[in-house]
Amino acid sequence: MGLREGESTLVVTDTEREEIGRAIFEAALSLGSDATMMVMSPRAVNGEEPPAPVAAAMAAANVVLCPTTKSLTHTQARKAAAAAGARIATMPGVTMDMLHEGAMTADYEQVSALTMRVAELVDSASTARISYKGHDLTMSLAGRKAIPSTGRFLSPGESGNLPSGEAYVAPVEGTAEGELYVDGSVAGFGKLNGPLLVRIKGGRAVAFEGVDAAPIEAMLKTPESRNVAELGIGTNDKARLTGIILEDEKIYGTVHVAFGDNSTFGGTVRAGIHIDAILLAPDLYLDDVLVVHGGGVIPDRR
Repeated sequence: MGLREGESTLVVTDTEREEIGRAIFEAALSLGSDATMMVMSPRAVNGEEPPAPVAAAMAAANVVLCPTTKSLTHTQARKAAAAAGARIATMPGVTMDMLHEGAMTADYEQVSALTMRVAELVDSASTARISYKGHDLTMSLAGRKAIPSTGRFLSPGESGNLPSGEAYVAPVEGTAEGELYVDGSVAGFGKLNGPLLVRIKGGRAVAFEGVDAAPIEAMLKTPESRNVAELGIGTNDKARLTGIILEDEKIYGTVHVAFGDNSTFGGTVRAGIHIDAILLAPDLYLDDVLVVHGGGVIPDRR
């Protein structure tokens, strides 16, 4: 976060992550920050807004860290705080283990460099196609700007997850068509017990098949929640499949597609929910150029 002595730090946590929030709060104090911690009730779903006093405090701080149970990443509160100049790290579902192992231990200069290269490829593409296990999903990216979540948030207004390592974009609404084969995990559900097949028409999920289909479909209750909201590429080679989407979506060589709200990163749909689904080793084509293959990222020349 590049925290400097005398800067204001706000730690936003909830009653289920208070121990982690306090550890981060005490670390900020030890670095000479003017630190504050706010504890709220857990949100019901990823993307639900925090209470108004929390949102106001976020916009007034230099640095904001959010170790919470549900995600504040795709909220208007996070967007407004970034616009006000706060440097923000959201940490939905973070555990004590994740502070010491896995994605948090990566070389973030390396993660940042790869993430920026992938984001540039996404930025320059007008179409995307995911091909996996005989199922294809196509979508338009025309006019949409990729977001690099590098894990290094050093300048005013920069924000993303910690741990991090992904490049993502909001596909053009209404353009996604085909079938999505998911074999990793789903936000709000965890690791899948078997493959999940999602049929998508006109930019929205219309049918779910698989052993876990019923509870996952039940989370997406409105037409807006079924919007194909995000296409993302994982770029962190230390990330593990944990069942917690915060780390799962960062796994090197994975692709994720999210449903619901994309209004905070270039889209037009407000849904009050954002649910990511992880594909472990798909092929991803940008303008018919292979960018991800078999669990590897093509631009990475290591």
